[in-house]
Formats: sequence, C-alpha cells, structure tokens
Amino acid sequence: MSQAPSPALDERRAQLAVNLARVRSRIDAACAAADRDPAEVTMVAVTKTYPASDVRLLAELGVLDVGENRDQDAAPKAAEVASAGARVRWHFVGQLQRNKARSVVRYADLVHSVDSVRLAGALADAAQRHRDRPLEVLVQVNLDGAVDRGGALRGGDDPDREIDAVAAEIAGRETLRLAGVMAVAPLDWDPERAFAGLAEIAAGLRAGYPGAVVVSAGMSGDLEPAIAHGATHVRIGSALLGMRSTLR
Repeated sequence: MSQAPSPALDERRAQLAVNLARVRSRIDAACAAADRDPAEVTMVAVTKTYPASDVRLLAELGVLDVGENRDQDAAPKAAEVASAGARVRWHFVGQLQRNKARSVVRYADLVHSVDSVRLAGALADAAQRHRDRPLEVLVQVNLDGAVDRGGALRGGDDPDREIDAVAAEIAGRETLRLAGVMAVAPLDWDPERAFAGLAEIAAGLRAGYPGAVVVSAGMSGDLEPAIAHGATHVRIGSALLGMRSTLR
C-alpha cells in the first residue's frame, strides 16, 4: 500500500489529514449534541472524480470506507487500488442502471442506491454469478415524491418503485442482504425535515426487517442534522477531498 516518496504526494497527504481532522471533529461534535457515540457513525469518503492515489492516501490515514457514484470510474479505480495492496470497503452511492449490475457486484461491498424491484433483481442475479457472499444493499428513498428523481417512493402508481416492494424483493433474495436505507435531502427542503422523514421510514423498515439498521444520510454540508436524526453513515466529498482540480 506504500507509495514512492514524492513532494506532491506528501503535500496531498498533509492536506487530506487536515481535512480529515476537521470532518472527524464535526462528526464528534454532532454526536455529542445528539448524545450518540461517534463509533456509531461511519464516514464514507466519496472520491468520485479523484484519483486512486487519493484513495490509497486516505487508507493510510485510516479511512477505509470509500464511495463512488459511476461504475465506469469506480471499476478501474477499485482494481488499481487493490493492485496497490490497499484494502478498502467500496460503497456504490450513485444512480445505478441495471446493465451495470454485473460490473458493480464484482467490487462493491455496499450499494446505497437500490430504488426499484427490477434493479434489486438484476443485482441479485449478478451476485449469484459473480460473488461468493451476499451483497449488502440499501433502499434509496425518495423523500419529496418527485417521480422524475431517483429513489423508491411511499405509495404511488409504480409498484416497481414502491419502498415496501423493493425491500421485500431484496429481503427475499439469498444473494442480497437488506442493510437499511439511504436518501439525499432535496435541495429545496430544510435538512431537518428531510432527515426526520427518513428516520421515520427507517424505523418502519426495521419493524419488518430488524437487521436493516443502516441509515445513509448527510453529506459535507448537512452531516450534523443527519446525525441528529440517526444517520449511521455520512457520505463526505468536498469537505474531505477539497476543491482541487479533479480527474474526469
């Protein structure tokens, strides 16, 4: 996992270490305010558009949960990181097309964005062929009911995207494990309102599936209200990686 000494890498490592300390301080403060143990909250470093070298540096700093949102970037990056000897837990956090299922199941440890019965089925079938253990997945929840956005819905006219139907499909597949829920707060909503709604949905899901304890919510700008409402995973990009020039 070690990399050849380089002034540029040393500078980047130092920058990441400073950013990491700030983010961890925010998480600690949010947990203290919510009377929660910081150990209950996993920080997922969202490294989309950033190079594999950043993932390796983060691993050296103890960040072992890494998120990506596009398979065409994530698959080669995961392979490069593995070939360098770094062992991280890959989270797929972006919208996922069914035709990418076979690729994603090969490297992802947790898929956050399952929002339809058909997508769950595609992942289950791919996992049966290409994995030797169940794939952990989250039901992505649509909080505002806008049908043109990603996420499973409460009620509605499309049974393929109904939350309970998606959860049942996942739970009924031997190659998948229903781990919980994920959501993104709508831009025009107060995060407190959004994450309170997600907490209610998460509690309802746990009533039927006690093992579905993961709540993936909150990003760089709203991790505090997410933690206040029970987030177990926060997805951190810019606050950790910064705004440096990225690879596209």
